[in-house]
Parts: sequence; C-alpha cells; structure tokens
Amino acid sequence: MTRTVVIKARKVGPSTVELAQPLPEEVSEIEVLARVKTEGRLLSEVISSLPPGKRSKEDIDRQLREDRDW
Repeated sequence: MTRTVVIKARKVGPSTVELAQPLPEEVSEIEVLARVKTEGRLLSEVISSLPPGKRSKEDIDRQLREDRDW
C-alpha cells in the first residue's frame, strides 16, 4: 500500500535534499518525485526581448485571410 505525503525540501548537494519537516514516524522507505521550481520570466518580458518584426500589417492580414479561406 502507498500513500502520498508532500513535504517541501531544498537541494543541499548533488544527491542530497533537506526536508522542511520530518517524515511520518512509520516511514522507512520513500520514493522521491521532484517537482522542480524554476525562475521563470513573464511572457511580456520574453516578447519585449525579441527583435522587432519586419512584416507589415497588410502582409500579416493577407496571410490571415489566406489561412482562414483555406
């Protein structure tokens, strides 16, 4: 039988983690599933970092019409 217990932890070495709270007393073996938190950028930051486009509004509108008519 298995049950899931979620405990926050942090990496302290290549294969070592430090738990924010102790495991339940009856636990002798565990299986670790790491949900890695990343420092993400906002979509607006990604978009503003891109170089300016070279297509005209008319060219984009023409492509959209063609795609819709297809």
